[in-house]
Amino acid sequence: MKWSEIRRRYPNKCVLVEAISAYSKENKRIIEEMSVLEDHKNSSDAWSRYKKLHLECPARELYIFHTNNKNIEVENRLLRLIQE
Repeated sequence: MKWSEIRRRYPNKCVLVEAISAYSKENKRIIEEMSVLEDHKNSSDAWSRYKKLHLECPARELYIFHTNNKNIEVENRLLRLIQE
C-alpha cells in the first residue's frame, strides 16, 4: 500500500508498518510499498509492539509513522564501532 492510501484508511493514528518495496538513495530510505501490521492511538503502544516484533525477527524492515504526516522520510544511519 502507498503512504497516501494508508493515511486515508487510518486517519490520526500511529501505524506500525513493514516495508514491502524499498530502496536507498542519497542517504534516505525510500519506501514505495508497505503493509500496515497494526494501528495504535498512541506511539508508546506502537513502540512496545515494534520492539516485540523486532526481537522476534530483526531482519524485518519495520517502521512507526503517524498518519498526520503528509510525507514520510527515513534517513539511513551508519553505525560505527570505534575500537580503542
